[in-house]
Amino acid sequence: MKTLSDYLQAFRNGELTKSQILEKIAASSIVDLSHTRLDMQRRARTGQGEVIFGQSKTTAQILEIADELRARGENVLATRLSQEAIAALQKNFPEARASEQARLVSIGENPPVSPKSFIAIVSAGTSDLSVAEEARLSAEFFGSRVKTFYDCGVAGLHRLTARIEEIRAAKAIVAVAGMEGALASVVAGLVKTPVIAVPTSVGYGASFGGLAALLAMMNSCANGVSVVNIDNGFGAGYNAHLINSL
Repeated sequence: MKTLSDYLQAFRNGELTKSQILEKIAASSIVDLSHTRLDMQRRARTGQGEVIFGQSKTTAQILEIADELRARGENVLATRLSQEAIAALQKNFPEARASEQARLVSIGENPPVSPKSFIAIVSAGTSDLSVAEEARLSAEFFGSRVKTFYDCGVAGLHRLTARIEEIRAAKAIVAVAGMEGALASVVAGLVKTPVIAVPTSVGYGASFGGLAALLAMMNSCANGVSVVNIDNGFGAGYNAHLINSL
């Protein structure tokens, strides 16, 4: 896909006039589909292109967006997908990589990964894996190296402390936990690294679908904790990648 830099270089080379450049920029900025307006300049502004949030979208809408992004040379990341949407994307894009656990599909080659730094994703229990995997796959899609430390919840604190030296080597840490959400505070009290806390909707009735973990993480007395929304593995993976890229 042609970028703004390409158009400016063409102008310098005398291949395009000023009016032609303005027309091309206008045409490439917003792409109108049947139910969607794609922001094709997002990568130039923010460093990453559009991501498809699949929840509440029909399979046909998801396929239309993915088709357009691929036609314009963009890699595709689609999150919160139904099994029907995952199957349809795999059928239409044989190169697609899917995770039913994370409800996520990526299409296209991930950027080359720097071996110098990595993100640590620490999860409390097996029940939190779907959110932790969404964070991992999202961060890897954007080009970060990730190491996972799963089933390290505070109910068996020795599981966390046994891996803490490896976790401390990370440039950013994602802590994923439901129930009372204590993991983020414990991790942040043991490391110098920014901790992105992800509350999950795992827990019994008084967890209120993750609200208890969300409030516990937001009220953490440990320094260096920031919090994303309930079950938002994608947001945590994206933010961790930004930190890892600095």
